[in-house]
Amino acid sequence: MKIFSKPPAKEGKVFLLRKRWLAIPGALLCVCALCLVVNLPTYVSASATPRQLPIYCVQRDYKTCALSFDAAWGNEDTQNLIDIFDRYDVKATFFVVGEWVEKYPESVKALAEAGHEVMSHSNTHAHFNTLSADEIAADINACNDKIESITGKRPTLFRPPFGEYDDHVITTVRGMGIEPIQWDVDSLDWKDYDAETITQRVKSGVGPGSIVLFHNAALHTPEALPGILEYLLQEGYDIVPISQLILQGECGSDYTIDHTGRQCPVE
Repeated sequence: MKIFSKPPAKEGKVFLLRKRWLAIPGALLCVCALCLVVNLPTYVSASATPRQLPIYCVQRDYKTCALSFDAAWGNEDTQNLIDIFDRYDVKATFFVVGEWVEKYPESVKALAEAGHEVMSHSNTHAHFNTLSADEIAADINACNDKIESITGKRPTLFRPPFGEYDDHVITTVRGMGIEPIQWDVDSLDWKDYDAETITQRVKSGVGPGSIVLFHNAALHTPEALPGILEYLLQEGYDIVPISQLILQGECGSDYTIDHTGRQCPVE
């Protein structure tokens, strides 16, 4: 019987040791779970931080919209566009690149004298996502200096080159007291679509508070513009410059921007 008395005791000890070792991972898991629970608000708040967005359109309960033009190359159609707008007594917003201002100062002056808004589209049309906050501010200020020297007005709106932006771009621009602007209706006129295609794209996409994107040197935009203006006016739209379309004040306190980029009043 002695032969069998010790092995059972040894097996019992091994069994207890195994139980202790198996308990360690479980304890570690409990500790990790506790840490996660304690720090959960931090993770949730970080993931729930809203993305910084420019204004794509504005919440309006009546028919109003804005037409915008990006000017980064060529000015051969600029006077033609001015004449068309004069014919319909409509004012638009032109986002111009600083280098374009240097090359065509007479066009900038003509736009301003005709009553159109001249705003910033950067100084060199760089990829702003790759720039630091200081570089962004320097670039925009350089462009604004050129515009102000001709028009006498310093731009208060900015459209990112290529339509590119991230949180730090938008935060930097708003920190300068300048409102970043995108669009919710894209004519795609830069693809050299014919006038009918451009017109249909605008007609099918426009709504109260819309911002429409065109380009000043697009091939068929001057041909399409009269029909677009006639349609909007017949539909009862009040066509205004962007600064008159957007809500004034400070983002977060006077207005908010929803996940679609729509600017909405704080109620």
